[in-house]
Amino acid sequence: MVAYLGNLEEEDREGVRQAAQGSRRGAHRDYLREEVSPRWVEVDVDRVEIRRCREFGAVWLGWQLIAKLGLETFLAGEMARGREQVPWDTMCWVLVLSRLCDPSSELYIAEHLYARTALLDLLGVPERCVNDDRLYRALDALLPHKRRLESYLKERMGELFKLSYDLLLYDVTSTYFEGEAAGSPQAQRGYSRDKRPDCKQVCIGLVVSRCGMPLGYEVFEGNRHDSKTLQEMVVEIESRYGRADRIWVLDRGMISEKNIEFLKQEGRRYIVGTPRSQLKAYQQELLEGSWEEVHEGLEVQLCPTPNGQETFILCRSAERREKEKAMHVRFEMRIEQGLRKLETACSRNRQQPLKIAERVGRLLGRNSRAAGLFTVSVEEVNGRARLAWSKKEQWRQWAELSEGCYMLRSNLTEWTGTELWEAYIQLTEAEAAFRIQKSDLRIRPIWHQKQERVQAHILVCFLAYVLWRTLGKMCHEAGLGDEPRRLFDELGKIRLVDVILPTRNGKEIKRRCVTRPTQHQAILLQRLGMVLPLRMKITNCSEDF
Repeated sequence: MVAYLGNLEEEDREGVRQAAQGSRRGAHRDYLREEVSPRWVEVDVDRVEIRRCREFGAVWLGWQLIAKLGLETFLAGEMARGREQVPWDTMCWVLVLSRLCDPSSELYIAEHLYARTALLDLLGVPERCVNDDRLYRALDALLPHKRRLESYLKERMGELFKLSYDLLLYDVTSTYFEGEAAGSPQAQRGYSRDKRPDCKQVCIGLVVSRCGMPLGYEVFEGNRHDSKTLQEMVVEIESRYGRADRIWVLDRGMISEKNIEFLKQEGRRYIVGTPRSQLKAYQQELLEGSWEEVHEGLEVQLCPTPNGQETFILCRSAERREKEKAMHVRFEMRIEQGLRKLETACSRNRQQPLKIAERVGRLLGRNSRAAGLFTVSVEEVNGRARLAWSKKEQWRQWAELSEGCYMLRSNLTEWTGTELWEAYIQLTEAEAAFRIQKSDLRIRPIWHQKQERVQAHILVCFLAYVLWRTLGKMCHEAGLGDEPRRLFDELGKIRLVDVILPTRNGKEIKRRCVTRPTQHQAILLQRLGMVLPLRMKITNCSEDF
């Protein structure tokens, strides 16, 4: 006897029938394991309901990126399982996906964001288990794996996108704190790129590839100068990935003679910006040199050193020249107007020379781009302040000659001027990384007070940025441009809903369904090679209806 059909459920009897008729390929092998829906059921259409509409598209897309990079499996293997109710690696993905899709605090995630999205259905963590305390402890559990995560991602992204790590772009930014940050020794006041000198900050040094893929980062004290971070970062990257075939591309803020000597040690190769003051030594080349056109509006000129070990690259940009010329004119007018007002004040009323000198200093400081054009003196004559000023035509001539010009320095003497300039201009990728982390991923301000939590917060932002860049690379290869935010916004409109179908016999059929994508959304998914699920399984941890 194969089966006694009288004791089988309706679905199993249907499977046996279809298997006997051969209407389903392979049904004779697995009909008892497959869910076979009844052919029909009577539904009370007047009582059909939609419950628990949740945001699905963006978090689902983020989860697909995690799977593509193999991060779920890697982190699960790295983080040891103990007696915790929810695995720490799963809680880490709550933090990363929230940072990617809707950056917010741990408290907001626990009280609002998690319930609003389909993270429960993707990760299988009940809402009651997601609280700010568990999220904070997930940060603590994640931080020790920073270095292994960076090494894994470097190799994985290199395999996926055939990346070359010959050109390493390094730059530094800062991000500020709200609060005293008394528990973080690295939180110090320093030069703020966020225009918040009133707040403590930390500095973040980031290394990316020529296409902007992140390689690694380090967190430094908020009052450390950019140039003081270089040697530590170079040694750290070389200790992980080796020294061979590396070319360091650095902004002029990183450069000092001490750092140049450090880079020359053991044959390190580099392309760096130079301080603008060094242009003075190449005045003759600016006047009479032979220029090579990189593209319309941009020219370069190679100036090898006498010993042939280095090359200085003069660059001249027409667009930059117009911008700097307009700035000089604007600041010159401001200074001149301010000086005339001070002259009038001195002639009408008795003024103290020291006070006038202070006002002149502030005026020149606010308009420093044209301050060198003016010679200003303040004297005391018969107890009154007397102001005298004039313009230096020699300064104006040099300004007109050097407007739009800047200079690079490299020991790659075999490269052409065009190749050196194109490599250096890739630094914009590092700048773009900081811009994305500050705007789209909202790395600032930092609210954490403990140093370990601060560093873990930055690591979560780093992982979210890796997913961002992965999607950007996929968009580029699919011909969808280079702006992942638009894709997140569009696919983020897809929802997950619970559909309740009351039947004639009093039972309810419950289905967790994904809303049908629009034609535009379907095209985006098809270009990315992703298949949107039609339904999600209702698990035991799902909230009751």
